[in-house]
Amino acid sequence: MSDRVLSPSDLRAALNAIGDERYHIHHPFHRMLHDGRLTRAQVQAWALNRYYYQSRIPAKDATLLARLPTADLRRAWRSRLEDHDGSGPGLGGVARWLKLAEGVGLDPAYVETTEGILPGTRFAVDAYVAFVRDRSVLEAVASSLTEMFSPTIIAERVSGMLANYDFITKDTLAYFTPRMTQAPKDVDFALAYVDEHARTRAQQEQVLAALCFKCDVLWSQLDALHYAYVEPGRVPPGAFVPSA
Repeated sequence: MSDRVLSPSDLRAALNAIGDERYHIHHPFHRMLHDGRLTRAQVQAWALNRYYYQSRIPAKDATLLARLPTADLRRAWRSRLEDHDGSGPGLGGVARWLKLAEGVGLDPAYVETTEGILPGTRFAVDAYVAFVRDRSVLEAVASSLTEMFSPTIIAERVSGMLANYDFITKDTLAYFTPRMTQAPKDVDFALAYVDEHARTRAQQEQVLAALCFKCDVLWSQLDALHYAYVEPGRVPPGAFVPSA
């Protein structure tokens, strides 16, 4: 590793290169989801398992919020909790994801229990929460930078699902609409934090490694779905078994 400190533009280029190679938009399960090649039951399995990730995001954010050293930083990060948990019952991203799950034919009460999620989903998501809890604040903030790439995957996912599944409506996918403005706001904050606090090449390498880790978390969730519900189709004991 060179000791040369990367300029902000070079660091952005390195971050983007990680996304180009490792972001889960390239995963075969996502390609199948977008292209309409999943059955309704497989889409249900995706919605059910993704709920666990969505529901743990505010818990992840709360652990980091408690570690931020200034009121300004805490105020900025606190908006993420409201984005996901909402300002009241039935509001926020987690509630909207339950509506998505209901829209594809799942019982939201069952989804909320998380009883049917895959072990691979649970291990990956819990590892992400632990990473944000235990690693440096710089690494924890940097791990959120997958949001740099989320507008692209959201636009593709929404257009593909609306075009290819007759049981999907715009209302079903309402979760994604606010994320198109929330994610860029979150990215701007995280990039500014990284620019200010990743002052050495070693710290910049930590930032890049944190983004790689987060990409691995997202990729491994789709690996688990593909193995259980596509090929070879081996659903682990206790996990969701589609009725059709």
